[in-house]
Amino acid sequence: MAAESAAVEFRIDRRSGVATYLQIVQQTKQALRLGVLEPGDRLPTAREVVEATAINPNTVLKAYRELEREGLVEARRGLGTFVRRTLGGAPDETAADAPLRTELADWARRARAAGLERDDVGALFTAVLDSTYGTNGTNGTNSMNGTDSAGRSHEGDQER
Repeated sequence: MAAESAAVEFRIDRRSGVATYLQIVQQTKQALRLGVLEPGDRLPTAREVVEATAINPNTVLKAYRELEREGLVEARRGLGTFVRRTLGGAPDETAADAPLRTELADWARRARAAGLERDDVGALFTAVLDSTYGTNGTNGTNSMNGTDSAGRSHEGDQER
């Protein structure tokens, strides 16, 4: 019997200015943090991701190699790519964030009802995170997606 792929679907934003393979890496890490992916889960095959997103198979493989380099997944020849470890707290700690998750979900529904689009909410949330946690010395740039709080791309700024 073949292993089932974990319930993770990658969403590629071609306008974000973030490299496609990095979007896959970031989304996988987020799924690990949220407990959507757990050790032993199989990631979608490159073919499945290509069919769902219409990106180059080498892009998917590059993302999976990066995740493997970080020790988060492992490729098993002929079987697929499997989660090795999660990110964030232990499962018993996840319950501690339940009230915050509920509040955040309520806030997101209010933002949507107020007419904010997904990108607007993301930019607002990023701006609040940056002001609360700082920007890790990246000139006000969000290191996760290469944009500043106004959503402007700063890809390649580190090389300057």
